[in-house]
Amino acid sequence: MRNSPGADLPDSRGRTGLDQVGRNLDRNSDVLIRDVEITSDGWHVLRRTTFDIRGRNGLWSTQQRETYDRGNGATILLYDPTRGTVLLTRQFRFPVYVNDHPDGMLIETAAGLLDEDDPETAIRRETREELGVQVRDLTHVFDAYMSPGSVTERVHFYAAAYTPADRVTAGGGVADEGEDIEIIELSFREALQMISDGTIVDGKTIMLLQWAALQGVMA
Repeated sequence: MRNSPGADLPDSRGRTGLDQVGRNLDRNSDVLIRDVEITSDGWHVLRRTTFDIRGRNGLWSTQQRETYDRGNGATILLYDPTRGTVLLTRQFRFPVYVNDHPDGMLIETAAGLLDEDDPETAIRRETREELGVQVRDLTHVFDAYMSPGSVTERVHFYAAAYTPADRVTAGGGVADEGEDIEIIELSFREALQMISDGTIVDGKTIMLLQWAALQGVMA
């Protein structure tokens, strides 16, 4: 939609041209982009895209999809193979609180948006801010789209060993950004049990803990 905030007119963050994203995609010959509209004026970008798509039967149809673009992110599992522990966070997450989580206090691996950084730089920054740990050697585990039906975000997954000596700050997040993060150190076995009993319900955290179990990194 032209002549709207984020398109021709600056949005609340002074951005324009946000409706141009996706218009020139041509990597799939069965998809033809028709129009892109900006449908909200928030911190991140909500778009409504109209496109033609050719089905497996060869027939074309016109569809619309809304996509929420908050940028890409990174997350990390810190584990101590000597003591058999993992370092996680607990913080309030309103979206889960409003969707039946008992208190909204979610146990998670450290994570954050890339912003303008590459994934490795971003996850080192987030680990120091949230957990107070200076990461040494990083292992890139995989990348994953976490909610591909509506959210564009691709998350880069990492793992790294740590020791108590690697905790160089108090952590807890950036107060000026409204973060109030509790640091939780658990035995790896306890963390796996918390998946089974429903205490850990965060997708990225479950994925990394299961990866660690499959790879035997805590053996």
